[in-house]
Amino acid sequence: MQPDSTASSLRIARQILDLIHEARFDPGHHLREQHLADALGVSRTPVRAGLKELTRLGVVEARPNQGFFLLKSADALQQLAIEQPQSTDQALYEVMVRDRIAGELPESFTQTGMAQRYDVDRGVLTRTLVKLSEDGLIARNAGHGWRFLQTLNSDVALRNSYGFRLMIEPAALLTPHLRCDRQMLKRLRAQHLRLIAHPDITLVPAREIFETDASFHELLAEASGNLFVLQAIQQQNRLRRLLEFGSYHNKRRVKAWCEEHVAIIDALRENKAQHAAELMKNHLQSAFDQVNIRAART
Repeated sequence: MQPDSTASSLRIARQILDLIHEARFDPGHHLREQHLADALGVSRTPVRAGLKELTRLGVVEARPNQGFFLLKSADALQQLAIEQPQSTDQALYEVMVRDRIAGELPESFTQTGMAQRYDVDRGVLTRTLVKLSEDGLIARNAGHGWRFLQTLNSDVALRNSYGFRLMIEPAALLTPHLRCDRQMLKRLRAQHLRLIAHPDITLVPAREIFETDASFHELLAEASGNLFVLQAIQQQNRLRRLLEFGSYHNKRRVKAWCEEHVAIIDALRENKAQHAAELMKNHLQSAFDQVNIRAART
């Protein structure tokens, strides 16, 4: 199976888990492909691939000529984590930025120097540098090589990020072009409820928590119907992935923002865009305030 297909199967498998948890299915429940496909808004083919991943993990049993059946209770599935595979490009992107934040990389560098340091293929490095440049993290020197920008001062970057998002995300929910797919909102709600009900959030991989957070903001940005809003939030999420992983180990705060997300989702499900925008503003302001408090302590 190709890497992209594997990532897609794992994503669908996680969404199926969310639906199982929300519906509170009992062990032995027949997981019908068409029902799951309708709930997830996809065809039966990716659903079948997701069910096969869950079979491999011992969650589901495949019975010949009968289909797939749930083996474990919804509660027993809460602690199951499904990690998404990471691309070589993304891995290099993250390690370069984290090394820079840790002071292990100089402000100015050359492509040859980075290739030797990380022992990576030139194509991988070139694509990574292009992505870092697009995200405003590096720029070409006037002469030779590249330089890191001040964006990677974590406190400054996070303050600017939340300030920027406060300007656009609440407003994006008030656009007359807003179109929220109800199945999408249902899937998002199920993802968050599974995290809220988890007995120990510190056992959930930071990557899974981040993806739940990031997908919420990106899908609502996409629902605004404005491509520039979506691109801006995707760029912000790439930056946050590098600077905010640590905060996801704060059990109380993770469950708090999950509950805030669910409130926004519920407002949108009830077609109360104005209320959703107010809740989004409060949600981002709370995170902005936390960044300022943390910065004041350092």
